[in-house]
Amino acid sequence: MSTSATISARILSPATAILLFLQGFIVVTGGTVRVTGSGLGCPTWPECTGSSFVPVTGQIEGSFHSWIEFSNRLLTFVLAIAALITLIAVLVARRRDLRVLAIGQVLGIFGQGVLGGITVLTNLNPLSVASHFLLSTILIAAATSLHSRRRIGARKKISARMPNNLSRVHVSLSFVVIALGTLVTGAGPHAGDSDAPRLDFRIQSVVLLHGAAVALLLALTLAFIVSHQTSKLTKKWLAIFTILTLGQGALGLIQYIQGVPELLVAAHILGSVLVWITAWRVWLSVQREEMDTM
Repeated sequence: MSTSATISARILSPATAILLFLQGFIVVTGGTVRVTGSGLGCPTWPECTGSSFVPVTGQIEGSFHSWIEFSNRLLTFVLAIAALITLIAVLVARRRDLRVLAIGQVLGIFGQGVLGGITVLTNLNPLSVASHFLLSTILIAAATSLHSRRRIGARKKISARMPNNLSRVHVSLSFVVIALGTLVTGAGPHAGDSDAPRLDFRIQSVVLLHGAAVALLLALTLAFIVSHQTSKLTKKWLAIFTILTLGQGALGLIQYIQGVPELLVAAHILGSVLVWITAWRVWLSVQREEMDTM
């Protein structure tokens, strides 16, 4: 391996870690924008106002909200830089197994920018907001794969049918739970702006559906853990997943009883990111066999 490739391989570890952190962090900051009612702090896109890309005092009502929204937009550029650095390191290190994942990060962040603009221009339509969040979920999964394979390559594992099928259902159901959570959000009180539309769902019904999916996911996780064909590595990630999911369930129940206070909503968003990363690591532990390539 050339000197440049060796350096790039070493850069991959911190670069992918930062990329994964930022992909999760921008979800949390996006939630902060929503719970503080700052979703239309910058009422236009790509400009913040009709005449400026940054908030201008006196041109926007509520400068506090405009700066919160603008800061979240700025974080997208930081995330894009991290994705580009990761892609360059992957290309120079000649890691062909990571190219699609790295390119996908760059394209996905560009797509997020477009979706963000659509969200603002549609007055925070809840379906646009949900799409924005679900794309982040996909990008977080890809960033997790990049980071888990940063030092070593990976090939598809020849797994027993039971763990293979369980892992597919488990990660799919985890995504469904998150998607149902966006419906709860879309029907709930935190729209990001007082004039933003809401989904015409009975909030109690959506919460019940979301909770039922979580209960089903926990039952599946338990079955996965007790299966004698499940590897030790997979059981470790399943145990972490179970703890995080139980914590999320308790937090969701408390915030529902308390009338969804902003701080608990933000904590729940952070928890959803951690649960999803762990669910993806469960899937990776079954689907991929790591091998030393250095």
